[in-house]
Amino acid sequence: MLARKGLLPDGFLLTRLAEDATHPNRFRSKSQRARFITKTGSCNVAHKNIREQGRFLQDVFTTMVDLKWQHSLLIFTSAFLCSWMLFAMVWWLIAFAHGDLEPRDPDSVGHVPCVTAIHSFTSAFLFSIEVQVTIGFGGRMVTEECPLAITVLIIQNILGLIINAVMLGCVFMKTAQANRRAETLIFSRNAVIAPRNGRPTFMFRVGDLRKSMIISATIQLQVIRRTVTAEGEVIPVCQLDIQVENPLRSNGIFLVSPLIISHTIERGSPLYEISAQSLTTEDLEIIVILEGVVETTGITMQARTSYTPEEILWGRRFVSIMTEEDGRYSVDYSKFGNTVPVRMPALSAKELDQTRGVQEGGPSEGQPQGWGLVRAGRGGYRRGGRACDGAVTSRPPWYAPADKDEDKNAQKKSVKLEEIGREIRDESIEEMSD
Repeated sequence: MLARKGLLPDGFLLTRLAEDATHPNRFRSKSQRARFITKTGSCNVAHKNIREQGRFLQDVFTTMVDLKWQHSLLIFTSAFLCSWMLFAMVWWLIAFAHGDLEPRDPDSVGHVPCVTAIHSFTSAFLFSIEVQVTIGFGGRMVTEECPLAITVLIIQNILGLIINAVMLGCVFMKTAQANRRAETLIFSRNAVIAPRNGRPTFMFRVGDLRKSMIISATIQLQVIRRTVTAEGEVIPVCQLDIQVENPLRSNGIFLVSPLIISHTIERGSPLYEISAQSLTTEDLEIIVILEGVVETTGITMQARTSYTPEEILWGRRFVSIMTEEDGRYSVDYSKFGNTVPVRMPALSAKELDQTRGVQEGGPSEGQPQGWGLVRAGRGGYRRGGRACDGAVTSRPPWYAPADKDEDKNAQKKSVKLEEIGREIRDESIEEMSD
């Protein structure tokens, strides 16, 4: 539908179909695993056995706005018909009590009715419609004969204005709801985990199809998973916040073009112990919440989506979709969800840190994996052939292959250090013998 309206190019939809075709088994377990937030952003939660239904009537306006269109229109139509019928009965009773319904000669003079031209219930119903919608055809009108008729006329006008105000307010709020603006905010169907700046990073892409911007846009990530406390309490839905990487140290984004939102998987991250093999068996869901103010209306809006383990691709990266053409930036939405494979081990971030010698609680009693402590003279120690006097030396990224020449040089240096340490020990033994 968006492609027919010109909001999305045809290539964007074709790309989405191609993504589904290349991964036919990705959504096979979708029916077995329940989602907390659907891909469209709606909450997949069913509220049952609510005994205090009267609380919804205390906030009638919000309840009316939350109803579906067919239910709202049915309520509005019923309200008008009931009010017209109620006041038609009142006008008929006034005419009946005043004797206006009795047959009289049209040429007779002396009897003044409360409302002219009311001879039956049908004419009273027509007069009720004329009063409430202020049509006034001119054939029926209230006279000065009955003060009660004037009072009923005032009450019906006030009630009609209230019904019209509520109906117009509900229609305006339903058409100007913030979730309508979220329809033009798109998220990538899949998220990826790929190396970035030497660390495994969780990434997804978000874009805005409209030219009007989202002011003060902020993005928030949460992990929904089943956890068990130390006391054995089972928490079926445990919400954990995920820090979004931003140079400004905040969750604010400038959504003028599609952005790749990233989260570095490091110590303290809920994804720290997830590897490529365990990702398929993890019972978790990553929720994305984008909030901001609509520039044209000033209404706060919120767009939501979620990613299950089947929708997270390991070892892939999003392709670039922005180019510079004729002095301006151009975005190709046909490649919005396209990814390319990258070189990445299947280990988790925790396992990768352990292979590099990073311990969870700092230095431990034993030697770290892959590192050897050797004597480097009287000043300190060298770790793996490099100085370790308290300063952390730079190491190559975990995904970069080791150079053979560097390994040979490291072996030579370690042998030399062992020889130096042996000479120092020999000198100390000679001094003690003397």
